[in-house]
Parts: sequence; C-alpha cells; structure tokens
Amino acid sequence: MVQEVNRQFIERVDGFHVIGVAGTGEEGIQLAKVLKPELIILDVYMPGASGLETLKLIRQEEINVEVIAITAANDRETIRTMLHHGARDYIIKPFKFERLEQALQEFLLYKSRLSGEGKVSQQELDQLHSSHVLNENSPLTTQEMPKGLNHQTMKQIIHYIEKRAKPLSAEETADGIGIARVTARRYLDYLQKSGKVHLDIQYGGVGRPLNRYSLLKSSSN
Repeated sequence: MVQEVNRQFIERVDGFHVIGVAGTGEEGIQLAKVLKPELIILDVYMPGASGLETLKLIRQEEINVEVIAITAANDRETIRTMLHHGARDYIIKPFKFERLEQALQEFLLYKSRLSGEGKVSQQELDQLHSSHVLNENSPLTTQEMPKGLNHQTMKQIIHYIEKRAKPLSAEETADGIGIARVTARRYLDYLQKSGKVHLDIQYGGVGRPLNRYSLLKSSSN
C-alpha cells in the first residue's frame, strides 16, 4: 500500500515515471542493474537488507543512480550515514506531497545543470547547492505564485531558457525539461506578466501566431 501511494505521488510530478518497484533491497539492486533508473526512492526499513545496507551496496557496485530516502527512520546516526553515502535528500514519514515534489524538482534541476559536456562556473555550482536560484529581490516566491505553480519548476524553466541562444516556444520549453506543454505555458505566461521573460509574438503563414519567450537579462542574476 505504501509503495502504491509513493508511486502515485511520484507520477503526479511532471517529468517522472516509475519503471520498477522492489520489495527488498536485494531485488531493488537487481532491478537497478537491468532497468538503469536515474533515481531510486529508498526506504530504510525493509525486509532483508536495510535501506542503509542497500545504499552501501549501490555505491560499492558503482551503480550510476541518484537516491532519495523516504523513511520513518529519524535518528541522527541513520540520517547522517545515509547522507554520507550519497542520498540526495532525506524525507521523514509522514510527509506531505509538496515535500516530495520539492525533492523531485530539485533533482530535475540538478540533472539539467550537470547534463551534457563543458565546464561549470563556480557561480553555477553554488546555485546548484542553493535553494535560492533567483536573486533575493525577485518577486517570484512560492507564497506569491498562483495555485498549481511551484518554485522549483519555475527555477528549472528560467535556467533552461537562460541557456538557449534563441527565444523558445512553450512547446520547445516543455519538451526540453520534460513537462506537459500546458504546464509550460502557464509558467511562461506568469513569468511574462511578472516581467521576467520577454514575449515575442511571431506572425507567419496560415495559422495562429507563435509565442516565443526569452529571459530578460536582469532575471538571470
């Protein structure tokens, strides 16, 4: 039942799809070797090997995967050890959907910033480890956003547009970061109304005009 609830929570977040579910740590490791997921959601309390032992085995066998712990284990030693062995985040049960959504969106942001090749500046690396990608005077805070929008997806969209040389449509933005196109349009419309992106309406041949968005320079600081 808990596995099913977690699966439903995960798949409510744009860009995520559960490709396997394991009942034990040993089964999880075998599935990870075959399915090659990008992210594992791991409990500490499991039959057989614990989540901590499983995480150690994942690292020992050099399985290239990120791990987020979701567990009722709240003692400092367990938390410290899980983080020491590379858990990206640690969520203590019971938790709200919004907390898991935040962790997953942070993972997407991390993935997008370190994907591909090339060098990373110190500023970009510092931002990667900070929950405040936008400048301190930005009006785009979670509290001020319309219902249904969240800060992490907003940061991801801003970063994606910032790294592109030409203005993007909502469809291109959605495809680029793996969210629904209608969702991308909602964020881009909000960013445009907030003065963070510039809207360029392009009129071509037959059909509706195409809206393209580019990040205003002051928004990338």
